[in-house]
Amino acid sequence: MTVSRRGVLGLAGAAGAAGALGVAGGVGPAGAAGAAERVRTGFERLAADGYAELAGQRVGVVTNPTGITADARHLVDVLHADERVDLVAVFGPEHGFRGTAQAGGSEGAGRDPATGLPVYDAYGKSGQKLADLFTAAGIDTVVFDIQDVGARFYTYIWTLYDCMRAAALAGKAVVVLDRPNPAGGRRAAGPVLEPAYASFVGREPIALAHGMTAAELALLFNGEFLGGDRVKLRTVRMSGWRRESFFGETGLPWVPPSPNMPTADTALAYAGTCLFEGTNLSEGRGTTTPFELLGAQGVDRRWAEAANGLGLPGVWFREAWFTPAFSKHAGKVCGGVRLIVHDREAFDPVRAGIGLLVTARRAWSGFGWRTDHWIDRLTGSDRVRTMVDAGAGVEEVAGAWAAGLARFAAVREEYLLYP
Repeated sequence: MTVSRRGVLGLAGAAGAAGALGVAGGVGPAGAAGAAERVRTGFERLAADGYAELAGQRVGVVTNPTGITADARHLVDVLHADERVDLVAVFGPEHGFRGTAQAGGSEGAGRDPATGLPVYDAYGKSGQKLADLFTAAGIDTVVFDIQDVGARFYTYIWTLYDCMRAAALAGKAVVVLDRPNPAGGRRAAGPVLEPAYASFVGREPIALAHGMTAAELALLFNGEFLGGDRVKLRTVRMSGWRRESFFGETGLPWVPPSPNMPTADTALAYAGTCLFEGTNLSEGRGTTTPFELLGAQGVDRRWAEAANGLGLPGVWFREAWFTPAFSKHAGKVCGGVRLIVHDREAFDPVRAGIGLLVTARRAWSGFGWRTDHWIDRLTGSDRVRTMVDAGAGVEEVAGAWAAGLARFAAVREEYLLYP
């Protein structure tokens, strides 16, 4: 059989993707792998099966720079080069397909210079508007492949949710190619969103740190939240990933999922320290270690001392000084804290974030919330804000969300795919 150049390139994209394909609607866990075996992503397993799940379909891909192969090529380039796949469109989320936009922005529509494919801007679109975009693109199936970081307010999971709702309206299918949760998947943590506080940083009542993968969340969304708008959903699972695994154990290359998520260590802290977006302190944007570095003008060593005095497991807080290049306090010398996670398994990012809020308010007289009460959107209710203002401690605040978290954990258990 003669194979064209396009076919050769596409076949190369499947190289190294050994093992059986794990395509399912969510029934049963993926098989365990030996400690020496690296994780194989959903895309690798799809490729190893010759893209059978996409045969005969006009495909649109929702992705960003994290949609890569094990040898760091982009899946759009690989799929476009393979005659077995009819890839006709690309959809960019927040930050854009190429990942150049800052928080709250996108790259707009255009053509991908590498493939010539039309790139549609999906950010900020949902419901019928997004459904119409899928129809206009002429696709049959929406493929989602983006690296998540495990926090409810990281918007890619809600892009997935919106795509599922829109695909159902437009009569399209959805295929989710799974990737690891870089913070691990041992447990859920933190408050569960109250529906009155729903927004694009939290559409539905899930825990702040959900401890799930994108495919697991897709199954949860379809089973619990979409109701009569259920979509035709297929998930392609990973092999070799276990719930206790952190990203550094996967053997996969890390690509920043957004401009201020430079490392997997950033992702580990993010579910707690992103809460500082709701305050007048810098969350480290404009530095080389965003979400690991927090502070403001006028903060001194007393904050780090108070935070260390809480005795939170798995983390130390070091006095730090920094000058953000952009975002809050840009160009100003700030005092604050640097998180040092010394025991990832013991570390609870949400409790650490609450502890930092509690101690910042006590140690710095200039502490304040954003006037739009953005903290309520991030935490999923006004409870954290009002309790911290009332002088509550970490355990008291955490106790207030315990019952809701237990209910979510029980529902979550039904949709887990990995041991």
